[in-house]
Amino acid sequence: MALLHQPSRCWLRDWRKYALSSSPILLQNHRRTFCPKMSSDSSSLTHSITLPNQLADPVTVDAAPGISASEFRKAIDSSLFKQWLKNMQSEAGVLSNGAMSLERVLIQGVDMFGNRIGFLKFKADILDKETGKKVPGIVFARGPAVAVLILLDSEGEIYTVLTEQVRVPVGKRILELPAGMLENDRGDFIGTAAREVEEETGIHLNLQDMVDLTAFLDPSTGCRLFPSPGGCDEEISLFLYKGSVSKETITQLQGKETGLRERGELIKVHVVPYKKLWRVTADAKTLSAIALYEMAKKEGLLPPAG
Repeated sequence: MALLHQPSRCWLRDWRKYALSSSPILLQNHRRTFCPKMSSDSSSLTHSITLPNQLADPVTVDAAPGISASEFRKAIDSSLFKQWLKNMQSEAGVLSNGAMSLERVLIQGVDMFGNRIGFLKFKADILDKETGKKVPGIVFARGPAVAVLILLDSEGEIYTVLTEQVRVPVGKRILELPAGMLENDRGDFIGTAAREVEEETGIHLNLQDMVDLTAFLDPSTGCRLFPSPGGCDEEISLFLYKGSVSKETITQLQGKETGLRERGELIKVHVVPYKKLWRVTADAKTLSAIALYEMAKKEGLLPPAG
């Protein structure tokens, strides 16, 4: 099949048809009232939230110095913050059995991506009622993301497509799976995965041929991968895509420079034999995808090749 074409930023019209649905974030009995006086001094910005499972103990939300009133409101109204609260109160959530309580949240950092919040940093004071002590509660919120394990069969050899990207937090260039963050609340995981692959590699994927590897996990896990739950809320859906290409296509992909330059994406494509994949990268997404793929294949969970 032909996989290469000029990168396009347009969305396919039928992506929604195959998108995984996501119910809107609603917190019942969620009363939110801003204090009537909010000066330009962020230390005076405060907000109160009443959660259904601790009605007698409203949660105080404060802004750290340097957070503007606009940033504070956007942080509290953001899907990142609402989803975190929803997770805290879910069946497997920290507050579900009443053993712990959320007392205070301090909004410490807000990074905007255009008109929306991209990253949100806050500190949550969570009390263990039995010991009377607080549990660690520093949160870097960035929301859901997707990544795709692409396996290309070329004359009997299976290859994987990786991207080399500059990762400032670790101070290195990292080889990793094509991946990206969800940019809205619609839960369009499959569409986002295909779009990110196209932007980062120039490969067009047929949505109906993609397999959600994380969907094979037990439902109690949420069917998502949490790469660093000790400090970050990020949850990743891992997808599999298999195709057949010529050796010429493999050559064209190798070393290809892609990415959206206006977003600061400086990406180089690498194509490596799948049998060597587990040794050439330290990317947690890649290693997790290998494990899920191999176990799903071993247990006969993957759909038959088309």
